[in-house]
Amino acid sequence: MGKTLIFDKIIKIVLDNSKIKRYTVTAALPYTNGPVHIGHLAGVYLPADTYVRYLRSNKRDVKFICGSDENGVPITLKAKKEGVTPQVIVDKYHKIIGDSFKEFGVSFDIYHRTSSLMHHQTASDFFENLYDKGVFTEEVTEQYYDEKAQTFLADRYITGTCPKCGNENAYGDQCENCGSTLNATDLINPKSTLSGEQPVRKETKNWFLPLDKYEGQLREYIESHKEWRPNVYGQCQSWLNAGLQPRAMTRDLDWGVKVPVKDAEGKVLYVWFDAPIGYISATKELFEYARLDVWNPKAEEYYINKTGLTKGNWEDYWKDEETKLVHFIGKDNIVFHCVIFPAMLMAHGGYTLADNVPANEFLNLEGQKISTSKNWAVWLNEYLLEFKDKQDVLRYVLTATAPETKDNDFTWKDFQARNNNELVAILGNFINRVTVLTHKYFGGKVPMRMDVTPVDQEVLDELAAFPAKISASIESYRFREALSEVMNVARLGNKYLAETEPWKVIKTDEDRVRTILNISLQIAANIEILIEPFLPFTADKLMKMLNYGGHQWADAGKSDLLHRGHQLNEPQLLFEKIEDEEVQAQIDKLNQSKADNTINNAVVAAAKENIQFEQFSAIDIRVATIIAAEKVEKTKKLLKLTLDTGIDQRTVVSGIAEYFKPEEVVGQQVSVVVNLAPREIKGILSQGMILMSENSEGKLTFVAPIQNHGNGSVIR
Repeated sequence: MGKTLIFDKIIKIVLDNSKIKRYTVTAALPYTNGPVHIGHLAGVYLPADTYVRYLRSNKRDVKFICGSDENGVPITLKAKKEGVTPQVIVDKYHKIIGDSFKEFGVSFDIYHRTSSLMHHQTASDFFENLYDKGVFTEEVTEQYYDEKAQTFLADRYITGTCPKCGNENAYGDQCENCGSTLNATDLINPKSTLSGEQPVRKETKNWFLPLDKYEGQLREYIESHKEWRPNVYGQCQSWLNAGLQPRAMTRDLDWGVKVPVKDAEGKVLYVWFDAPIGYISATKELFEYARLDVWNPKAEEYYINKTGLTKGNWEDYWKDEETKLVHFIGKDNIVFHCVIFPAMLMAHGGYTLADNVPANEFLNLEGQKISTSKNWAVWLNEYLLEFKDKQDVLRYVLTATAPETKDNDFTWKDFQARNNNELVAILGNFINRVTVLTHKYFGGKVPMRMDVTPVDQEVLDELAAFPAKISASIESYRFREALSEVMNVARLGNKYLAETEPWKVIKTDEDRVRTILNISLQIAANIEILIEPFLPFTADKLMKMLNYGGHQWADAGKSDLLHRGHQLNEPQLLFEKIEDEEVQAQIDKLNQSKADNTINNAVVAAAKENIQFEQFSAIDIRVATIIAAEKVEKTKKLLKLTLDTGIDQRTVVSGIAEYFKPEEVVGQQVSVVVNLAPREIKGILSQGMILMSENSEGKLTFVAPIQNHGNGSVIR
């Protein structure tokens, strides 16, 4: 990025920020039917947390809002599967997710939940506001009904073939392959994911939001934000150009926010109507607790950050034109945050619309799409147990490989390489060298800067330019780029030490070493400020090692952060190498999941046609022992086996050479059909057939007695 372009961007940022009094930053509400995985982190929560930490470091007024999405069909399905109530499910996963976020350092001001009284009341009031204004239309339509499960099917519980691109795994509301919006009734060959049966159409009444009536306002709003990421802007344009249609805002379910109007028994608010309202109800809850003079322990249920409590009015963060609203989401939620939620806010009136919706693409895992149902994921709660105190390693790798503009891939080998070759070898190495040398030569006290050479000044000038470059990237939601620039500060420090070689110069010019280490320590202090939004645990360790704190983003770039004579604490390693065995254990864990999935999802061959008992009783199956084995020449699959059947010794040719070596099968007891008519195979007369079992991967195993039986024993 050229200096002129950077300067222009900085000027624009300064001008834009001068109009902003406060920020409301939301992160997509995670669904409480399972833990959070790395795809969620990379797509939503890490970029959001980085942005908020940066804003706080700039002393901006910001509220970071999130919470558990606890309504909808998946909750009831999980509850049925586990034989418990939906409340048990949401309580369980709300705690797992909330605790994981806390330990991982995601710094929400509040982590709320949509099963709360505050949320139910807020969502109900919002619906009633639109209902009283006559916004909704009441329509009796045919919806898909699963007769076996005896329930109407939510959009995501119907799959079928997309009528627009032919994708056979489209959902009832959207095709993730082509991005098209769909109605469930548009699907070809629809199937219920509850029972696997083809659903029937059944009449039901629901309340619809007429999106088509807001198409003009939505187009004007979206086209005023051409700075949005291409994937976001493009998907919005695609929806608008296809023509918006009314969409049902209620569902026939028994779990969720009850529809607060007459004749709405057995109906709840559509989860994508009530979920974004969760951002509003969470903000209200935050300010409700801010008004308490004594801390209420019940607030812990919502994971409210005490430092984020501010007395004031929640409406300032949602209804003031000087508030900047930013939604961090994944690409599968674009339409809901950029079309449906804005339409709801327009219909209600008085609310601020999002200034930006920096949606990320998807993160894959080891070349495959992350799948919660197949356990093909790296779960945050498990990572925190298995990689103790390594939160920042995962934060670094996920930010460095974030799928900002296209899908990206997480691999355990890359995780190891980035830790060992970047965090340890670049950042950790620089900090360790400069602190150890300072303790060795000057008792851990910051030495006085003496004469500054042109080389020194060039390094100081380069250091001073970094904060503006990093700010420009963060404020443009390019977090990968920003993190790369922070690492370049560490590279600058390593290069400076390598070129000046203080460990050699100390023998002849101690004053020169004083200057080198002073400048190097200023670089280290700058790194602490610049790295904090990305790696907060590392920043905290570095701050304690340097024995200073309280600096903000505005201090970054300065060359006098650590004063002469300032005492450093003892050096410690910021990072440690991750060994091959650690990542191999994770790879093995995934491979086991893959093997389990293959078995669990295997298609069992259909039964053959019935035979008569007399036909079966004619088959003579005996226990036998293999007493000799050899490969059949010029074949890949055949073994020539000699069997002791108890009746005689005979030869059987078997196609098992790909799975067993000859020496492995000698002594193996088997089941053999002894009255099968002999036939010649590759010039060898085969006098029977050994029974084998074939698993879903095509692997063969012998069908043999569990206990040792005498040769010739009859198998009945």
